[in-house]
Order: sequence, then structure tokens, then C-alpha cells
Amino acid sequence: MKTLIMRLFIDNWQRKLFSVILAMIIWIAISLSMTVTKIISNIPVRAINLEKEKTIEGMQVNGILNKRIILTITGNKTAMDELTSKDLEVVIDAQGKNDQWIASISKKNLISLHPDLDISKMISRVAPYDMIIKQSKLVTEKIPVRVTQPIGEAPKGYKFLDVWPYLLYVTVTGPEEAVKRLKSRGLTLTFNLSDISKDELERIQSSKKQPTDEVSFFVPSSWKKVNLPMLSDASIEIDDPQSKGLRIDFSRQDLIPLDGSIPITVFFPPKFSSTLNPETYTLATNDFIVKKNGVKMINFPLYASGVSQLFAEIVKDMIQVVVIAYPKSERDTLLWNAQFIYPHELEDRYVARIMSDANDENEDVQPHLREEYLRNRFRSYMNRFRLYTPQNKKLVLQIELQANTITVTPQNH
Repeated sequence: MKTLIMRLFIDNWQRKLFSVILAMIIWIAISLSMTVTKIISNIPVRAINLEKEKTIEGMQVNGILNKRIILTITGNKTAMDELTSKDLEVVIDAQGKNDQWIASISKKNLISLHPDLDISKMISRVAPYDMIIKQSKLVTEKIPVRVTQPIGEAPKGYKFLDVWPYLLYVTVTGPEEAVKRLKSRGLTLTFNLSDISKDELERIQSSKKQPTDEVSFFVPSSWKKVNLPMLSDASIEIDDPQSKGLRIDFSRQDLIPLDGSIPITVFFPPKFSSTLNPETYTLATNDFIVKKNGVKMINFPLYASGVSQLFAEIVKDMIQVVVIAYPKSERDTLLWNAQFIYPHELEDRYVARIMSDANDENEDVQPHLREEYLRNRFRSYMNRFRLYTPQNKKLVLQIELQANTITVTPQNH
């Protein structure tokens, strides 16, 4: 065995070593000289030397176009085996070109993004590829951003009231055609209530000089951004001065007692007045409806939901329930709704009350914007206003047309 090993590795070892080295040299030479062709997709294209007032539709601020291309590349097999689109970039020169031209892409347009990739040595040929380039006028416009109703759930113990302002603007710069389309369509901005924690609202509440049942969550700057992939690879921050006051309003209190009785009346539609009118039908009194000083009122404890304590305090004496009279041929059960008397006056009272309050969170907002915000909040309260029973259930009335009376009772009462 020892003799066999010596004959294999020791005898004539100089010749054997030379043979191994020669074989390696030949193998390396063959590997380096072997070329293959590979199709690489999703290669980015960058435009340079555009005139100052020109751009290309879909070009981002870093010069990269939104369109990526596929190239057929021939080169060293070892390099080709590992080559991906992340290693390459195509650069086209727009200097002196017309508004529309054809960029003929070849090897000279390739640049390496990988430190170990030497294009001049490792790539021998790139199949010709023609790309139509259309330059556009570079314009700057203010794009409307509509702030929509948030999604998600409000933190436990809080109720979403409103978001304000409803409309903002963001300044963008880009190709004239794309910017015009964007301006006509506009953008939307939607927040998720689930991103707001109860602890955050509690901190805001505790920081007030005089705690109220309303809490305004001022939207952080990181949320005031819109994505425009056709114009920028990064989010664009909304630069509208009004965005400083962008907030989401919450209420801590769900049911608010409405002290006192609420008047109830009947509306007789003119089209049915020949048979339905105050002389033929009257509103019946019972345990639920009583007559006080000639006025029929609901004799039942009621609560408001979806509003603030201040709103309820201001409007509570100016609410009435209206029953809409229909013949039985039209409806078996009559409709009703709660109405506010002289709502414009109530709105003015609400706005004046808060704007004179030193505890108002909107003091840093311009007076006219502050007033607009408060008026929007009041109108939102009117739209959200609902009557509830002490059992925390929405008030449902059973209203029927009898022989010569209209009876009203709370359902399941």
C-alpha cells in the first residue's frame, strides 16, 4: 500500500504538479472565454441632462423612469450566471433632444450598480433596444386632497365625532399632462382610528385646563403625506398651511340626558289635507304624551347620543319631535323625526360660546378658519343627533292613525 501511494504522489511529482497547474490554467481560460446570452427584465432607466423646464412623464425626482425594460445581454458565463436587474441601470442622455425622440439603447448606455461587475470586460454585447421618449413641460400645481371619514374603530370609551378640515391642498411638480389629470381627479387622505390609542386621548384630556367631553387628536406630521408613485418614489408631505390644524375629534360621553320635556307636533302634508288635517285628526294624549299649558309634550326621560354636552345644553330647549301624517293607504305606521328650531341661531350661539372660551383648543388657528371648523362641527352634531331611552336604546316610536286620532307610544313600552 505504501509503495502504491509513493508511486501515485511521489514518483515524478514535478511532472504531475505541472500537469495539475496546466489543467487549472486551461480550465480558467476556457471559463473566462465562454460566453452566454441572458435575458434580464425589470432594468431601471434613468434620464439625464433634461432642460430645466422639461421632464418625462413618469420620471421620479431622482431621474428614474417608471417604465422598466428587458434587455438581451451577452457576456462572460460566470458573470451572466449571477447577473440580475439589481446590478444594472440604463442611462439615456436627453441633451439637445426634441420633445419626442427614440432612444437606441446599447452597451454604452449600461452602467454597473455592483462593485464587482466590470461592464467593459464582462459584457460583450447588448441587443439593440429602441425606447420612445416623450418630454413634457414641467409644471407646478396645487392638488386638492379630500380628507375622508376615517376607517377602523375609535379607542374604547371614546366615540368618533368628526375630522377637520375636509379639504387640503398639496403642491406637486411634474409633467404637465400628469399633473393636469391629477388636479382634475384629486387625492384622498384616510386615517385609521385604530392607530390612535386610548392612552393618547387620555393624555390630551388630562392636559386641558378644564376637561370637557370632547377631545381633539391633532394629526402628526408623519400622517400628513400622500403617495404619488408616478411623480415621486417617496411620500409627499401636504404643505397646505391649514394642515397644521388637521384633527380628529372624539367624545368621551355617549348618552347625555335632555332635562325637560320635548314638544311633539304633527305635520299634515298638503296633498292629503282634504282628509288629514288638524280638524279631522288630533294627537292623542296618554302616559307617553301629556298636555302642559296647551302644548303636547313627551313625558318620558330621553337622552342624546352622538353629540357633546355643550351642544345638548344649547339645543335642548329648541328641539321638537314631528310626526308626519299619512293615510293608511300610504303607510300603516307613520314616520317621525327630531327637528331643531331656528338652527342658524343655535349654531351662532354654539360658535360664540366656544370662541369666547379660553379653554378652546383652536386658539392657534386663524379666526375665520376656527369659526369654519366650529360651524362644521355643529352641523355634524345636528346630523348625528339621535334620541335614546334610559336603557341606552335608540328611541323607536309606534305611531298609528286611529279613527280620529294619532297615537304615539314608544315601541316595547
